[in-house]
Amino acid sequence: MVAVRNAELSMDAHSARACEDLQIPLADLPVGTIGQVVGLAGDDADPVSRRLADLGFLAGTPVQALRRAPMGDPTVYRLRNYQMCLREREASRILVQIAGTDRVLP
Repeated sequence: MVAVRNAELSMDAHSARACEDLQIPLADLPVGTIGQVVGLAGDDADPVSRRLADLGFLAGTPVQALRRAPMGDPTVYRLRNYQMCLREREASRILVQIAGTDRVLP
């Protein structure tokens, strides 16, 4: 697993393409990078996973890490035309596939 949550990571086009097939927890998504939600940890009965799904973290949804607090937690994400701040423990339940850094979500 790639641990990049506390580091500023600059990805060029080549390294972004190499990471496109990598699935990581949302908490490990570098700031400025866009990922696509693959799924959620837990089952439908898990209240936290259910709430994350209700907030829009559904398979296929693009999400971008916007900024991270100075101590590394929480992180602000953009998805579905709004911004959501999540702590690492919640963001770790969301599995994403890296989509790149060459575009900006609305």
